[in-house]
Amino acid sequence: MPASSTPLRRGLAATAALPLLALAACGYGSEAKDDNAAARIAAGAKKTDGLDSVRIGYFGNLTHATALVGNQKGFFQKALGATRADYQVFNAGPSEIEALNSGSIDIGWIGPSPAVNGYTKSNGRNLRIIGGSASGGVKLVVNPKKIKSLKDVKGKRIATPQLGNTQDVAFLNWAAEQGWKVDPQSGKGDVSVVRTDNKITPDAYKSGSVDGAWVPEPTASKLVAEGGRTLLDESTLWPGKKFVITNIIVSQKFLKEHPKAVEAVLKASVDTNAWINAHPDEAKAAANKQLGVDSGKELPADVLDPAWKSIRITDDPLAATLDTEARHAVEAGLLEDPALKGIYDLAPLNRVLEAKGESTVDDAGLGVG
Repeated sequence: MPASSTPLRRGLAATAALPLLALAACGYGSEAKDDNAAARIAAGAKKTDGLDSVRIGYFGNLTHATALVGNQKGFFQKALGATRADYQVFNAGPSEIEALNSGSIDIGWIGPSPAVNGYTKSNGRNLRIIGGSASGGVKLVVNPKKIKSLKDVKGKRIATPQLGNTQDVAFLNWAAEQGWKVDPQSGKGDVSVVRTDNKITPDAYKSGSVDGAWVPEPTASKLVAEGGRTLLDESTLWPGKKFVITNIIVSQKFLKEHPKAVEAVLKASVDTNAWINAHPDEAKAAANKQLGVDSGKELPADVLDPAWKSIRITDDPLAATLDTEARHAVEAGLLEDPALKGIYDLAPLNRVLEAKGESTVDDAGLGVG
């Protein structure tokens, strides 16, 4: 059954125009710098699927740690052999989806809301979710002088990163559970939702234009470093404290035409995640180093350390939680009821996991076939 052709209401169309970290030649994201790309290709290595390159997109966020570390430590390049791993860095989900749809990237790390929107907007034809990457790493941080308890959030100004993005939906759902009414488009109501780019949220907080923010890491820890207080960790609202914050997506065309390359990237992702979980301190340093390469500035320890602790790295896409997040968006009035059957194809990931003797993962009934 095809997905809905009107996934996000018209007010969300403007989000696709949010600015990127920098403007690359492709017009979508900034190219991640890798001065050692050629040196990372082993002598005698062969191309994967005959490809010169595989183009990988991700955000400059710690919640995309798999991509950051996999890039920095060369896991993706090793798995791809003589096929070059090329990277582009984004800071807006719609822009990454547009790049995937246009063929400017092949595979990407992205949050659940833009993945759902991209899938439904294309009537289920353009992307598949092929793996998980991270859980958690989202907090409600507030000005402790203005907000001392959860009930004090009512009547205050709370920032979220973007209209209809994953954290925006989560906050609107939480506010509704408190019995508060908020217009999803304008953000006005019993609590004021102020859509603010993560890069400027700390300045908005310092200036007093917002009283708090429901944001991912490292923005949450940046606010704490500015004197904010963590009032709520979103993970406490989910069973087992697990919910998807980052997925791996691929264009359906690339998945069909280059299955070996897709499997190579997934093998690298699984290897990267295993290394991260076995070497958390080294992995934290590697992720921060890549953030510095991509953005020109590494995170200070008082931001990096608490942010890193709140993120859980996982191969599991936690599909049931994506389905729940989509329902939250519907209930908030930001999403038409989507048909998500077919959004997942976890067969390539499960082959990689089985080959390593690891447990396979489930698509919660939302897989192909």
